[in-house]
Amino acid sequence: MPEFVVPPPVEPGDSVAVLSPASNAPESARFVYELGLERMREVFGLEPVAYPTATADPEWLAENPAARAADVMDAFRDPEISAVVANIGGHDQITVLPHLDGDVLRANPTRFYGWSDNTSLALFLWNEGIVSFYGGSTLTEYAMDGELFAYTEEYLGRALFEDSLGEWREADVFTDQAGDWDDPSSIKTKREIEESDGRLWCGGEEPVSGRIWGGNYSVLVEQFLADRYLPDEELLDGCVLAIETSELIPDPAVVGANLRALGERGLLDRFDGVLVGRAAARSHAVDNPPAWRADYRERQRNAIEDVFRKYNPNAPVVFDCEFGHTYPTCPLPIGAEIEVVPETRSLRFV
Repeated sequence: MPEFVVPPPVEPGDSVAVLSPASNAPESARFVYELGLERMREVFGLEPVAYPTATADPEWLAENPAARAADVMDAFRDPEISAVVANIGGHDQITVLPHLDGDVLRANPTRFYGWSDNTSLALFLWNEGIVSFYGGSTLTEYAMDGELFAYTEEYLGRALFEDSLGEWREADVFTDQAGDWDDPSSIKTKREIEESDGRLWCGGEEPVSGRIWGGNYSVLVEQFLADRYLPDEELLDGCVLAIETSELIPDPAVVGANLRALGERGLLDRFDGVLVGRAAARSHAVDNPPAWRADYRERQRNAIEDVFRKYNPNAPVVFDCEFGHTYPTCPLPIGAEIEVVPETRSLRFV
């Protein structure tokens, strides 16, 4: 396993690179981007620096993976940049990875924030021993409609300004309602909020600790199919798997089948624990009713629990964690160590 480093914390007033290493919102949604930059300045005291891809058209980005990689490399190399913030996720970041230079990234460790398709970059950084943060994107957390969740503000602040996020407590509420990027007035209205039932635990009862590895389920499937950027599997021994599904709302049976294949591969029993982000059950394309959403989340939990009960029954599995495509979120430090204690139902980043 590489020797891991947590890049230096950001300081108020520091410059942070804003870019699009995955995809981007269309020009018609520029108001969301501008709100994200405003929150960086006014809430966190940061000075966002827009790199060329930050305002690039999504179709152009899809055709120019080398340009996306160049922005990442330039931002990491720049000594005036304290953090690198991805605007949003996407669908093809795996095509960016061949254009990255791991040696340069390793020599210039910088805090990176991005989720969803940015799993590919997070895993690339993991291979170089650089802790990155799954969350904290410009167009999602920073530009949340109405106002920032207090929970997001607290944990994003820790992920920016502290060496460790410390205790990871549960959120009291959540939403998976998508933002309306067709209506500029929508950003003034809070999304539909639901009361949280808290995290659900199953599996092993012994406390465990390990380095976090993982991210978005769909991207992990891509990575295993490509099999070019994964670590040697023995390096995952004792790690804690993090996994969450996106707004694509995958069939729980398919999620279970893909995890079962990893179990047959002998991979799942390498992990000492599992963190599962609360599943999004609606999106900008479909607004499922509350009863359907609750049933979907239960079916997904059951599918995942069944797989780990067979292939790794001693691993504690924690469902409905605050990372991924529901909000509020805690930027999950991929590569950092976490303690998972079933007896007290507690999580703590080391």
